[in-house]
Amino acid sequence: MEQQAYEVMQSEGVPIKSWTLGVPFEEGAKEQLRKLAGMPFIHKWVAVMPDVHVGLGATIGSVVPTLGAVIPAAVGVDIGCGMMAVKTSLTSAQLPENLAAVRSAIERAVPHGRTSGRGGKVRDKGAWANVPDDVAHAWLGLDGQFAILKEKHRILKNTNNVNHLGTLGTGNHFIEMCLDEHDSVWLMLHSGSRGVGNRIGTYFIEQAKKDMERWHIHLPDSDLAYFPEGSEHFDDYVEAVEWAQSFARINREVMMKRVVSAVEGVLSLPFSASVEAVNCHHNYVSREHHYGQSVLVTRKGAVRARRGEMGIIPGSMGARSFIVRGLGNEESFCSCSHGAGRVMSRTQAKKMVSLEEHRKATADVECRKDEGVIDETPSAYKPIEKVMTAQKDLVEVVYTLKQIVCVKG
Repeated sequence: MEQQAYEVMQSEGVPIKSWTLGVPFEEGAKEQLRKLAGMPFIHKWVAVMPDVHVGLGATIGSVVPTLGAVIPAAVGVDIGCGMMAVKTSLTSAQLPENLAAVRSAIERAVPHGRTSGRGGKVRDKGAWANVPDDVAHAWLGLDGQFAILKEKHRILKNTNNVNHLGTLGTGNHFIEMCLDEHDSVWLMLHSGSRGVGNRIGTYFIEQAKKDMERWHIHLPDSDLAYFPEGSEHFDDYVEAVEWAQSFARINREVMMKRVVSAVEGVLSLPFSASVEAVNCHHNYVSREHHYGQSVLVTRKGAVRARRGEMGIIPGSMGARSFIVRGLGNEESFCSCSHGAGRVMSRTQAKKMVSLEEHRKATADVECRKDEGVIDETPSAYKPIEKVMTAQKDLVEVVYTLKQIVCVKG
């Protein structure tokens, strides 16, 4: 008899089905999930992906189907964060031996990182000082709805919005050049809805907590505060989150065009970058149909993987990444992991990993090798091969990618 691909954990509410065979599943994440599974509006069960780990406000790697309610903190503040990858017509033989110029060109083309301090008087290097024409043009598709949102929610007026469109951000956001198993060159990036998405997420998480207080609803964790369908803020939240998800998708598209142009400039070689393209969210909520019900599915660090649907599962700076095709496994609400998942917090990684170990782990990648990125070093993450094995009934691998250039914020 074939072994069941997932484990089942009971809670005081619905069961928790986790695709975690052979990968670490920390007790802190289990405790977060038990509290979540106790909410009365969870549909059927909570699904957990193999990259699961404790998150701020919600468990990373969780798939949460809800009936008639949504939990803003389960979506989080990096609304619409996700991945984009394009296969180019280039092969590795057309690349220079030294890729430092490629990395520098990408870094010049896309603002990344963040500069703060002096009471905001220092210009943030991760934002546009003067919005370029291509970014201004892309903003036209977002501006009208954003004007409506600003009228409803005045807190959104003073945000980083158009000046963050086409910018990477910090932390685990990245841009990479990769090779697949046939030596074709891919360009891949990871980012979300930047400052304005953060403001939307933060604002509505606080509104939900205020609603709970107003209605005298006591929760096991304040981050489980929710909006019932039909309540004052439910429709406003769904409207704002959909806009932020659009911002995130367009943000990735703008960056990808600029990365392609930057690489063309360095190689002095025209190439196609539309051979195959994938653009997918992994922090988002969407209306879907599962087990006979129309539900809101919140994926926090998870990718939708309906049968035939393409997705991206990146490893860490020094590990492989995967272009995958969904198998439409309903038990997971048609989902898969969004990456490898952390085994060390950022603070732990900075304490436990030396600069020498980081340089050794990324020896074959043109990337930053300084102390500022040690929290992103490969050993801070689960082994991606085990993560892929644990979800072999959720996705099939179409391409295996190995990065050769990595730009971090």
